[in-house]
Amino acid sequence: MPAPTLSLIMPVLDEASTIESTLASLQPLRARGAEVIVVDGGSRDSTAVLAAPLCTRVVEAPPGRARQMNAGAAAASSGALLFLHADTRLPEEADRLIEAALAGGRCWGRFAIRLEGRHPLLPVIATAMNLRSRLTGIATGDQALFMTREAFAVVGGFPDQPLMEDIEMSRRLRRLSSPACLRDKVTSSARRWEQQGVWATIRLMWRLRFRYWRGESPETLAREYRHVR
Repeated sequence: MPAPTLSLIMPVLDEASTIESTLASLQPLRARGAEVIVVDGGSRDSTAVLAAPLCTRVVEAPPGRARQMNAGAAAASSGALLFLHADTRLPEEADRLIEAALAGGRCWGRFAIRLEGRHPLLPVIATAMNLRSRLTGIATGDQALFMTREAFAVVGGFPDQPLMEDIEMSRRLRRLSSPACLRDKVTSSARRWEQQGVWATIRLMWRLRFRYWRGESPETLAREYRHVR
């Protein structure tokens, strides 16, 4: 049996309400040879049961996005890894876009993002996120990070920390190459922004990132993040 062309790794926790529709959108990629690995962090609902028929395999791991993504990578069979949030949809040609990006000399990259929601500021926020990522070479998890398995191994996988694991991973990968900043967009749910308030979420995320940049521990920041949410 040929090796998968791409390994999509999706960490989940209590996503029963959306997991079927998310995985259904990935079936064309599976038909073209990609594998989809769902990594469940101890869901208390039916996430794992609902996911099983729609993915290549379900892997169990300790809760925590970094730990779950590392467990998924360990179970993956492809030389190219894509880490996807459960509320994010890929463009139809994502596999081919990633293949072309990694063949062009970069060892990692990300997609641009579109936020799906009703608030009029969401397109502005998405544009700012894409511009910031392009200027800094730092990507966030909701931009669907992808990389070669070799690059993943060289940097030691995602750091075992409860928050900002995507920021730290980008910093480490940036030492290997600049990212392939694809203009093709993933569509990510804006439910967090709309539930918590757009301006409140902007203030929270910038405050946490500034404090992380100043050297504050991810554990301290994660406690505040969970409290606010």
